[in-house]
Amino acid sequence: MAGKLTFDDLKKAVADGEIDTVLTVIVDMQGRLMGKRMHAEFFVKTAWEETHCCNYLLATDMEMSTIDGFKATSWEAGYGDYVMKPDLATLRLIPWLEGTALVICDVLDHHTHEEIAHSPRAILKKQIARLNAMGMKASIGSELEFFLFKESYEEAQAKGHRGLTPISGYNEDYHIFQTTKEEDVMRAIRNGLNGADIPVENSKGEACSGQEEINVRYADALTMADRHSIIKNGCKEIAWAKGRSISFMAKWSYDAAGNSSHLHQSLWSLDGQSLFYDPDAEHGMSELMRQYLAGLLYHASEMTYFLAPYINSYKRFMDGTFAPTRAIWSMDNRTAGYRICGADTSGVRVECRIGGADLNPYLAMAAQLAAGIDGIENKRELEPAFVGNAYDGKDAREVPGTLRGALEAFEASDMLRAAMGNDVIDHYLHAGRWEQFEQDRRVTDWEVSRGFERA
Repeated sequence: MAGKLTFDDLKKAVADGEIDTVLTVIVDMQGRLMGKRMHAEFFVKTAWEETHCCNYLLATDMEMSTIDGFKATSWEAGYGDYVMKPDLATLRLIPWLEGTALVICDVLDHHTHEEIAHSPRAILKKQIARLNAMGMKASIGSELEFFLFKESYEEAQAKGHRGLTPISGYNEDYHIFQTTKEEDVMRAIRNGLNGADIPVENSKGEACSGQEEINVRYADALTMADRHSIIKNGCKEIAWAKGRSISFMAKWSYDAAGNSSHLHQSLWSLDGQSLFYDPDAEHGMSELMRQYLAGLLYHASEMTYFLAPYINSYKRFMDGTFAPTRAIWSMDNRTAGYRICGADTSGVRVECRIGGADLNPYLAMAAQLAAGIDGIENKRELEPAFVGNAYDGKDAREVPGTLRGALEAFEASDMLRAAMGNDVIDHYLHAGRWEQFEQDRRVTDWEVSRGFERA
């Protein structure tokens, strides 16, 4: 694959003067890339083994604020170091940045060199290891939606993120002529990502003015999560270089559609045979697939926080918008929270449609796998498929409508606590409560406009 680098490839490229910078990064709680720009000569001599970062990077909010109350780190504990251990299997060229490569690091304890349990990559790797012990592996594909704006990030900031101009003036879902007008950015994104060892399938206009979708080929769960984080960072960097801006907010405007991140998932044997496909079963869905899906539904509310991590995430869940409000399953039905794709083929899979583009892919995928494993281990029985418009399913299981409700279900989840550990759940619960606290005390533009004169 273009862009993939071995360590020997990197050393040669550095010696030849082709690469002079190595982005050495971890993934934070929000799914963002954080780290250092290493001089490439230093990286290949020393830093390829390990480097360090402040441990507050896994204990901040979106604003990078140091929040009191985390057990893992604090002012009292002195905010010490974590070890950043490069995973050289993630080493790749970054074509849109001159002379630059990137490597993703695991986060280790500075003293014991054990993985930090609440680091997003470690959380996902733990669920992957559980699957492997059962003789299975997961394939996941994540679709990402975003809005592309005519303004640059700096221009958007100067305008207070108000009155922004989407790149198109009308719904551009599958629209070729409109997306031709956006090719300066979107072609650069497709080719840039493809050249960074992220195999792009396509981009397309989405169901709103200025909305885009990027689709890449599915992969094993960890590889897909790594790619997902690089995709988001890369799209922003490429748009910025073109004088444009991109937003992955779940709901950037009341009048606009939301941004989703659908997760397509299936299980396979370690030798590559589909465990979801049974040609003799209804819709080709094996008993194991039905148990896995039953687990997703049984624990749907508990997992929502890892699919919708912010106050804004819940503004996306609106009837009639292609964002699901019911956590039910259905056959090839885009109104359902869980949709079956590829029925009666070896590609049969579950598409979780609940997550927004603001999710952390490692946490979202880990929660899905943990719930699916629970369904298999407990041989949960799958409820009948929903038929029809799920928005009209008033008695159907609902997706939590607020962060507060999702956090209550998350806190009470025995399944997630058993799968991930109490300390991990409590760490992210504290982060979610801080998000809720921050919103609760803020005065919004809507409140002022509505009540300034009339209250």
